[in-house]
Amino acid sequence: MNEIDYLTFRQDIRGFLEENLTHSMRQAGRLQTYAFPHMEQALEWQKVRNIHGYGAPNWPEEFGGTGWDVRQQEIFHEECLAAGAPGIHQQSLNMCGPCLIGHGSKAQQDYYLPRILSAEHVWCQGYSEPESGSDLASIKTSAERDGDQYIVSGTKIWTSNAHDATHMFCLVRTSSEGRPQQGISFLLIDMKSPGISVKSIKNLNGVHEQNHVYLDNVRVPQSNRVGGENEGWKVAKYLLEFERGGTSIVPMLRRNLALVMTALDEAAAPGAADQLDQANFRRMLAAKEMAALAVQATELRLNSKRGQIGSPGAFSSMTRVISRELLQDIDELLVETTGPYVMAFQPEAMRPGFDGKVIGPDYAHTAVPRYFDQRAATIAGGTSEVQRNIIAKAFLGL
Repeated sequence: MNEIDYLTFRQDIRGFLEENLTHSMRQAGRLQTYAFPHMEQALEWQKVRNIHGYGAPNWPEEFGGTGWDVRQQEIFHEECLAAGAPGIHQQSLNMCGPCLIGHGSKAQQDYYLPRILSAEHVWCQGYSEPESGSDLASIKTSAERDGDQYIVSGTKIWTSNAHDATHMFCLVRTSSEGRPQQGISFLLIDMKSPGISVKSIKNLNGVHEQNHVYLDNVRVPQSNRVGGENEGWKVAKYLLEFERGGTSIVPMLRRNLALVMTALDEAAAPGAADQLDQANFRRMLAAKEMAALAVQATELRLNSKRGQIGSPGAFSSMTRVISRELLQDIDELLVETTGPYVMAFQPEAMRPGFDGKVIGPDYAHTAVPRYFDQRAATIAGGTSEVQRNIIAKAFLGL
C-alpha cells in the first residue's frame, strides 16, 4: 500500500475549495454561529461535494464515502473551516448515515444512504420529549402495530431543523413491559406523512432552529424500523456515539482561539481602549490553548478506537464534555475582548446575502450570537452531567 502524501492531499483539497466555493457559501460559513448551518447554502455545498466524491469524508468507501483515513478527514475539515465553507448537516451525514451503516438493513442502506449523500433527504432527530430530555428512557411517544405498519402518536421537542427536514429518525415506545429501555424502538419517519405538524421554537438569537413536533396517528411501515422491535435503545446509543464524537472539534477550537487573538491584538493596539488586564488575560488564553491540545490528543485516541471497532465508543462522551465546555470558555473570552461592539444588535447582518456595513470589526456581530448558542452545547446530545456519568461507568468502573 502506497504511503499517503498528506501535503499533496491538503493542496488538492485547497484547490477543490478554491474552485467550488461560491461567495454565498463562504458568507454562510462565516456567519454560522449555531450548531446547524444555513440550510440553503449547506445543501448546495453538499451537492457539490457529493458530485466530486467528497460527500461523506468519514463514511466507508463501500457505502459511498471517501474511505479516507483519520488524518485525511481532519485535513479536509481543517481546510473547509479555513476557507469559510458552510457547515454540513450533522444529523444527516454524521448521525443518521453512520447509524444506518452500523445497524440498518441492506434495503435501508441502499435506499437512504445515496439520498443522504445527494442532499435529497434531510434528517432531524426525534429523541427528546417535553417530559423526557436527559431521561431519554422515559419517552411516551407510542407506536402500536396495525398489520405491517405502526401507528405513532406523541410529541417531540427541541427537534432541530424539523421545519426543513424531509425525514426524522425517531424513538418510540412499542412496549411498557420490563425496564423502560427495553420497550423502545427506532423508526425512520417521512415528515410528509399525514398527522405530522411542526411548531417553531426560536432561540436567544431569534433564529428558528428548533421545533415542537406533533405526531397524531402517523402510519409508519414496519420496514422503516432499524433493528429489532424493542431493541431501539441499542441503536439510539450507537447513534449518540457519533453525535457526541463523530467529527473533530479541534479545527473549530483553533479558529475561535484565533478570533480571540485577533480581538486581543486590536484591543492592545496603540490608541485602542484597553480595558483588559493583558498579562492575566493572555495567561488564561494560553491555558485554553493547552486545553485544545489535550482535546486533540483525546480525539486521536477516539479516532484510533473508532478505527478498531467502527464507532467512537465511550470516548465520545469524554471529547464531548471537554470540547463543548472549552468552546464556551473561548466564546466568553471573545465577548470580553470585543468590548462595546458586542452591544450592537445586527440581526440583518447574520443572513447570507447581506451586503451592508456592520458595526465594529468583522468578528464582532457574530460574537454574542455564537456565545448564546454555545450555552446549549453542554445540554444538546446529553448534558455534561450525563456525559460524566458515562465516563465514570466506562473508564472508572463506578
